[in-house]
Amino acid sequence: MKKLAISAAILLGSLSISAIAAIIPNNAQTTVSVQTEYTEISTDVVPAAVKTALQTAYPNAKLEKAYVNDKKEYKLEISVGDQKATVYSDVNGNWLKI
Repeated sequence: MKKLAISAAILLGSLSISAIAAIIPNNAQTTVSVQTEYTEISTDVVPAAVKTALQTAYPNAKLEKAYVNDKKEYKLEISVGDQKATVYSDVNGNWLKI
């Protein structure tokens, strides 16, 4: 009878460990990895889709500098009035979050 009670305790103990593991949420976050190795380019060679997205999102923005990486992701330094900002876009004009 002792062996049966000990076996039951071990079995229930091992089941509770897997139940605890299932309850703990996975806190991993999915992020977009933006490559940091950008090469400066002329603002004239920025694709039209990127320029259109910029003018749609920031109508009064002036494109100061532009950079591109190997993935064709664009880093755009813009100014609106006296405020400056850096935004990131893919080649199709979709905004990337950093």
